Amino acid sequence: MRSEKANSAPLGLKIAAAAGLAFMHLPILLIFLYAFTTEEKSYQFPPPGLTTQWFAVAWNRPDVWAALTLSVKVASIATAVALVLGTLCAAAVSQTRFFGRETISLLVILPIALPGIITGIALRSAFSMADIPFSFWTIVLGHATFCIVVVYNNAVARFRRISGSLIEASMDLGADGFQTFRYVILPNIGTALLAGGMLAFALPFDEVIVTTFTAGQQSTLPIWMLEELIRPRQRPVTNVVAMVVVMATFLPILGAYYLTRDGDQIAGAGK
Repeated sequence: MRSEKANSAPLGLKIAAAAGLAFMHLPILLIFLYAFTTEEKSYQFPPPGLTTQWFAVAWNRPDVWAALTLSVKVASIATAVALVLGTLCAAAVSQTRFFGRETISLLVILPIALPGIITGIALRSAFSMADIPFSFWTIVLGHATFCIVVVYNNAVARFRRISGSLIEASMDLGADGFQTFRYVILPNIGTALLAGGMLAFALPFDEVIVTTFTAGQQSTLPIWMLEELIRPRQRPVTNVVAMVVVMATFLPILGAYYLTRDGDQIAGAGK
């Protein structure tokens, strides 16, 4: 009984934790609330009434579908690029020793550490110098720069937990490099790659700054939402779409959490 009381957090700490959670999540709940308001030009609180009509309005607006489709395509291709390049970078950094390894690791994670406006300006300048027209592919390249970091961080952490003796044993038994990767390495890093891919897929749905510098005349879902907030009509439609973005980002993050929470339980860990 004493041990349970000793491990229990003080009341003040519990109140502070609850206040912090409320501060972070109440604005999100307000987005859900305003998706049902009957007022279309302002954000009155409390809402004058509740309705579900804005879901039908959002469903029938072609500009919403165009922005959503573009975001899904960008996220899918950027995630695929990130999985390949991020995994290769993680394997090189964690499985081999060479001069400048830590510097390369820093350079890989730098795009997500820099302010988005710096990355956006750098990409726009590079595309302009190379005479690359702004299009769907420039958006993909812009998003891939920070998606690679997410995959890399997940993969490199898992690579470092794989015992080198497993790879040596595989080679001693006659397996070539591809067979070792397929039957030994991939089963051990598979959940980390899946989690990294899910997180990378979620990132393009809330990226505004880099997209603004690389999109040209196209509008991804975040850019569409930013433009819609300026307009004084049908504002609840923006909140309906925001609910979709919340779900599109929350579910992959939740899935990534469950996939990686037991990441230390892998073959050869700690041996």
